[in-house]
Amino acid sequence: MPEEINKSVDTRSSAASGPALVHDDTTAKWFLISSIAYFFIVGIIAVTIAAKFVWPSLLGTVQYLTYGRLRPLHVNGMLFGWLLAADMGLSFFMVPRLCAVKLWSEKLGVATAILWNAIILGAVVSLLMGWNQGLEYAELPMPLDIAVVVAWIMFGVNIFMTIASRKYDQMYVSIWYIMGTILWTAFVYLTGNFAVLFATGTNQANLNWMYVHNAVGLIFTPVGLAIAYYFIPKASNTPLYSHKLSMIGFWSLAFVYVWTGAHHMLHGPISQWLQTISIAFSVMLLIPVWAVVYNFFATMKGQWHQLKDNVPLKFLMSGVVFYLLTCFQGPMHSLRTVNAIVSKTDWIPGHAHMAVLGAFSFFAIAGCYHMIPRAFKTTIFSEALANWSFWFLMFGGLGFFVTLWLGGFWQGWQWNNPSIPFIDTVIALKPVWIVRFFSGILMFLGIVSFGYNIMATILGAKDRPAAA
Repeated sequence: MPEEINKSVDTRSSAASGPALVHDDTTAKWFLISSIAYFFIVGIIAVTIAAKFVWPSLLGTVQYLTYGRLRPLHVNGMLFGWLLAADMGLSFFMVPRLCAVKLWSEKLGVATAILWNAIILGAVVSLLMGWNQGLEYAELPMPLDIAVVVAWIMFGVNIFMTIASRKYDQMYVSIWYIMGTILWTAFVYLTGNFAVLFATGTNQANLNWMYVHNAVGLIFTPVGLAIAYYFIPKASNTPLYSHKLSMIGFWSLAFVYVWTGAHHMLHGPISQWLQTISIAFSVMLLIPVWAVVYNFFATMKGQWHQLKDNVPLKFLMSGVVFYLLTCFQGPMHSLRTVNAIVSKTDWIPGHAHMAVLGAFSFFAIAGCYHMIPRAFKTTIFSEALANWSFWFLMFGGLGFFVTLWLGGFWQGWQWNNPSIPFIDTVIALKPVWIVRFFSGILMFLGIVSFGYNIMATILGAKDRPAAA
């Protein structure tokens, strides 16, 4: 990589790179502020759902507040209202800086943000009303799916045109991952929300699980890694360890991930050869994962002491560890003997929450803590509160993940024993769900601490000096 690309992520070099380009960041601000508001609202829904596991009669039989309505609202709200919107906002912040130009069109960006918010609000109404396509992660009604496609095209055009006008010939790895996210999301979303409607039975289920698995693997993983690759060098004030290794991670992810979704159909009605291929590619996921994680750990060599006081770095490196654990679980889960125990149990939400919250939301939160003070030309409202938000989310998340992993194994073991009545397996999981609820309370306190800190930072921006 040329020296100027290294400079773009090495803050120690910024002072020598000439007059600073002034970025508007209007679009990034719109996306970040709205995404954090949804994070708070969906957090309330998450706690409500966790409470329903412990007290099933909670909220009675009000149809709008039943589990069947709240669960898709929670999933879609967290994935698209909070995380993807935050990732889009951070992309609008990162790409112009990595290209040393302004965003191609702030007007188009703001229009994209307005449309995205209209989609999220439409999803809230439709899912609470029960207007649901009945497909996992693809519950949105068709008109909202079409609006998502339009918004994604607007987002992609703005990002690609910004990249096309860049001042550097070569591109930092975050740009590669963001371009990959735009293209792969288009493929994954169209398959999961449109192509799936033309299939039936086993073929439809197979397409749906390809979409569900790749929604995490080819939407949130690449953009999450783009954020980590940008902010870990920034937050630690250290150059990336290896650009070549980052490219190995990118291309191996591109080659491997799309074939892994069928491991959710093991022991099901799909053909054995397809199951075997999905297992083989799931195990091969260890290649891109280890390339990424080793690169981040090597970047932090000699810098680990910064974790004591640097909150964004705490979120980033904790997210890296959760990413490693998540991507170790995935290949192990794909093995037939392990899958026979954990598949369809509470182990799965424990695994999925570690990916979405523990890894990629931690990256996004770190990006917000770094970006918001710089975009609003101020300093963070409270470092202590930021630290509290980290520990609430860390302990709440660990309680949630570990409890559901252990509970899921226990649940799967009971389900494989035909002498145990099913209702007894439900009763046996109650202690697990109680811990899940209180862990959810801790995670929600983390969201509240984070959201309040960001809003206080923005509202009091004029009273504090600009961040370095």
